[in-house]
Amino acid sequence: MQADRLLQMWRHDPAVDAWLVPHNPVPPLPIRWMTGIKYLRTLATEATYLPLLVRELRRADVVHVFSASYSSFLLAPLPAVLIGRMLRKPVVLNYHSGEAPDHLARSAVARRILRRVNRNAVPSVFLRQVFARFGIDATVVPNLVALDGLHYRPRVPLRPRLLSTRNMEPMYNVECTLRAFQGVQAHCPEASLTLVGSGSELARLKTLASTLKLQNVAFAGRVSPAEIVSYYASHDIYIQSPKIDNMPLSVLEAFASGLPVVSTDVGGIPAILTHGEHGLLAPSDDASTLASHVLHLLGDSAHARTLADKANGTLEAYTWPRVRRQWLAVYDSVRPGQIPQTAAVQA
Repeated sequence: MQADRLLQMWRHDPAVDAWLVPHNPVPPLPIRWMTGIKYLRTLATEATYLPLLVRELRRADVVHVFSASYSSFLLAPLPAVLIGRMLRKPVVLNYHSGEAPDHLARSAVARRILRRVNRNAVPSVFLRQVFARFGIDATVVPNLVALDGLHYRPRVPLRPRLLSTRNMEPMYNVECTLRAFQGVQAHCPEASLTLVGSGSELARLKTLASTLKLQNVAFAGRVSPAEIVSYYASHDIYIQSPKIDNMPLSVLEAFASGLPVVSTDVGGIPAILTHGEHGLLAPSDDASTLASHVLHLLGDSAHARTLADKANGTLEAYTWPRVRRQWLAVYDSVRPGQIPQTAAVQA
């Protein structure tokens, strides 16, 4: 998503000519049959990706590599970095994963590569601090937030309509959100919860909602970025309970929409949301405290509005004029004095 947003902005900006080199290109017809078979699919994709990298990176001035963690790091960023270095191109590695503490502790390969690129860029102070623990320098360039269609609206009155937009995967711990909602509904029977997203835990979470005898819970499934605007507009409180996270765009989207935010305090979340100033934070996997925070907001709508107002005021840091200046400074630091052509390699 970040790669796509950045490319869209550069397309309308003469400062940088950027294009995407996909990490999962469609293999040529003679080996396309391999994509239907596990493991062979990876071989076919890598056999297509590597020569594509060589061809595309030859014409780049700067190689901007978007990176996740674990096996994804080995399959996409690692080849891009190695080929970029082989072609003597400056490489900016843009690491986004909230799993960085465990990934870097486990992977000597990742640590070695991160120390050898021309510049590391991360979207949060949290990740810069993680890198520093391993002796790796990094520059913070925040995620670019697309605020199109998101409109700030004070919630007056504040109604018990809760929203979460995290995918149903273990790291996002949506189970904790359901258990917190159980505590909310015990004191506020008319409360509702909408869960936007899908994933490997969807069936289990639906069963859990039924087991907990929750009412007014809607599983909306996966929706497009354009559609999600209406969900922010029609709800009053944003809640999430991840165990691992970096800089969730969902929180910033809630800020933009005027929803007071209740969240766990993991990863990079405290770097964008100060407890008691921009929202309310609870310890990881603490459903009881999350529920208490929601009930506090419902009982003190003036405080909820103050939190939402202050949170909305932080968003300038994530807008294109600010992020643009920071990326240009990063590119200039690895290729001084030249307007670069940048190949963005998505991982």
